[in-house]
Amino acid sequence: MSAPDESAAQHETQPDEKSEQSAPSEQSHVPPLTTRVVIAEDEALIRLDLKEMLEEEGYSVVGEAGDGETAVKLAEEHRPDLVILDVKMPVLDGISAAERIAGEKLAPVLMLTAFSQRELVERARDAGAMAYLVKPFSKSDVVPAIEMAVSRFQELRALEAEIADLSLRLETRKLVDRAKSVLQTKYGLTEPAAFRWIQKTSMDRRMSMQAVAQAVIEEVAEK
Repeated sequence: MSAPDESAAQHETQPDEKSEQSAPSEQSHVPPLTTRVVIAEDEALIRLDLKEMLEEEGYSVVGEAGDGETAVKLAEEHRPDLVILDVKMPVLDGISAAERIAGEKLAPVLMLTAFSQRELVERARDAGAMAYLVKPFSKSDVVPAIEMAVSRFQELRALEAEIADLSLRLETRKLVDRAKSVLQTKYGLTEPAAFRWIQKTSMDRRMSMQAVAQAVIEEVAEK
């Protein structure tokens, strides 16, 4: 990496107004995406009723299962927008299936239960379920529960992304601070000039500022 020139670091590139494209005055209508659902319920009649309710409301049922193990496999295969799990199922119960689906971050989980006991609800929540529905239920109960499960899952994913982004920003800032110190010591740049050099090199070479800072630090360490 060539030695920084303070005068070059202070140079600012003017945007090319001709290359900028004006945004379209009207946005084309984009139809909403259909919510894709996997249903896991060991009682075939309840599963059929639930499927009909969902399809009448515009949801797409992409997979059906009578046990938790199959439900997990369908979730891995289809990557649906929602998985609905009955608590009590053969092979693998709903709570265990929810733990695996939530652990792999495959989809939000809505639990079905015939019991509204607090302990069971807490177990489902701890397993990663975003919402639950007590049987017997009607269509008017199903839609709000689905919307709640999907919304909570999206909020959780957004929060996780924000935390990861914050961690990356903190790491980048630490590296940039170290690189600035190196440039100040080795080339006699002021702190603002050192930062501008890192920023400009990042743009010119199409590298992240983190990568540029790391390269500066490694180059000095090798000498």
